[in-house]
Amino acid sequence: MRRRLWTCGALALSIACGGGDPAIEPPTDWEDGPAAGNPDGACTIPDEGRLADTSSPDHVVGDGTPESCTSDAFVAAVAQGGVITFDCGPDPITIVLEETARVFNDTGPDIVIDGGGLVTLSGANQRRILYMNTCDPAQRWTTPHCDDQDHPRLTVQDLTFVDGDASGEAEPGGGAIFVRGGRFRVIRSRFFHNRCDETGPDVGGGAIRVLDQFQDQPVYVVESTFGGSESLGNECSNGGGLSSIGVSYTVVNSLFSHNRALGNGANPAQPGTPGGGSGGAIYNDGDTFTLRLCGVAIRDNHANEGGGAIFFVSNDRSGSLVIERSTLERNPSDGFETQGFPGIFVLAAGDPEVRESVISE
Repeated sequence: MRRRLWTCGALALSIACGGGDPAIEPPTDWEDGPAAGNPDGACTIPDEGRLADTSSPDHVVGDGTPESCTSDAFVAAVAQGGVITFDCGPDPITIVLEETARVFNDTGPDIVIDGGGLVTLSGANQRRILYMNTCDPAQRWTTPHCDDQDHPRLTVQDLTFVDGDASGEAEPGGGAIFVRGGRFRVIRSRFFHNRCDETGPDVGGGAIRVLDQFQDQPVYVVESTFGGSESLGNECSNGGGLSSIGVSYTVVNSLFSHNRALGNGANPAQPGTPGGGSGGAIYNDGDTFTLRLCGVAIRDNHANEGGGAIFFVSNDRSGSLVIERSTLERNPSDGFETQGFPGIFVLAAGDPEVRESVISE
């Protein structure tokens, strides 16, 4: 088992740091969780999905010791933008955040957070971990068209995100990461036990929620893992792993396991219900967008309503779902799914395009 070091700041968060409120949920034991990515994924990684160069960082969190890698140091580095790396010593380390790290829109324009495979960021089951929103005045507006601007361009890579919780946030969804605007990509990262509100028709993304990408370009999720066991799964009303409205995803060589859509009543919410419950692993809604999967394993996810694996609704039927060299199995949908496609509910330009893939009960 890997050695795990915890660092906290002046507020010393609950059990993870010793003392605190015993009613606060203890940290998730994720050390035996799966590595980043689908070990059976063999698809070619597109250029936009490759690791960013971090050889000349703008900011380094830590001075070589675990004690120097604090919540305050990380939050400050993200606020300054640019390329961010860590120097916390040779061992894996968990940084327990005392506040959400927030991207400011006039930094960068390229912002890279690289954990080097050693850094875990924890929301302590109390807060969202990372927030970027080009349309939030508090993060400083930089253009008159905040919903369609090319920056900031945020990359997270070689990181683990655990115990993020966006329940009750004004911008709902995205227990680990919420992004609106600019560009966003995830490379070789892991997401364990993150969550957002348990019910509601328009809330989603236990791990990640994304809105309004520049010129409708896709979010790349490459060689990353979402869940892995009952205790590590991500969950929300909709989209236990990923959620979006009108945003395309290209997901390559990644794993989704034991993620859950917890709501009930679907969208729009049926009378007498709170709504939600669709997309155990992935939830996509909107008009023209595409979900492309290549080399992806989606197993043992669950939805109370539609799409135990994938919920994909293109309202004007202009969107497309493409599944290539992937395996989808044991993803029950308690409410509804598209005939012939177990674990999937899809309304699109046509049936899903499926090539060299297995989709089974």
